[in-house]
Amino acid sequence: MPILRISLMRKIALITGGSRGIGAATARLLAARGYDLCISYREREDTARALLAELRDSGAEAIAVRADISVEANVEALFAAADRQFGRLDALVNNAGMLLAQTRAEQMSAARINAILQTNVTGTLLCCREAIKRLSTAHGGNGGAIVNVSSGAARTGSPNEYIDYAASKGAVDTMTVGLARELAGEGIRVNGVRPGPIHTDMHADGGEPDRIERVKARIPLGRGGQPEEVAAAIAWLLSNEASFSTGAIIDVTGGS
Repeated sequence: MPILRISLMRKIALITGGSRGIGAATARLLAARGYDLCISYREREDTARALLAELRDSGAEAIAVRADISVEANVEALFAAADRQFGRLDALVNNAGMLLAQTRAEQMSAARINAILQTNVTGTLLCCREAIKRLSTAHGGNGGAIVNVSSGAARTGSPNEYIDYAASKGAVDTMTVGLARELAGEGIRVNGVRPGPIHTDMHADGGEPDRIERVKARIPLGRGGQPEEVAAAIAWLLSNEASFSTGAIIDVTGGS
């Protein structure tokens, strides 16, 4: 009797800012759930290569591409690299973001504000644009899912720390809802995740590596979150279990 071999095609996900923190945790979880991966990184090549080795050891096909998403040509090159390697795309996780040192609004320069907006807003929307070209049934795609990583700061405003970052993430929330409604008829679901204080290196970028220790008393669950807890929400939104969810934004903030 002949043996019937069934080949299950692995899904393809692109994760921006995928070399560390929430992005790396998401890459590991998606690899375990049958995805092949393209991750982008801006500076930490050694970290990205170490993660690639880990993903490949787990059985996933994976590539890493250096890309600054604030630069349109870099975004286009990133997606082109994924095209060459995999030939298609099923999911985008917009995780890359910029945070600068804590300061009050009256001390913020236009250069600082524009740098944050260029990455967190323009870069995120450019990545969505490239994903739409590949996923939308209106462009010959098979549909798919996008998850935008926002921040609990979009709701609190981050007074006395980084109002510019908070404002950029508020824009990401608005973008998520708008894209969800625009693309619902083209086979693309767009959702968001708002992490609260999470144990990642990003706090060092803001000048306070131990920030979670200072703020955890204000978190109802009494602790900071782990990157894997945010990754679980992202993975659910990408999955078929969330097939009736679009335009949703999940708070992973410990109740704050």
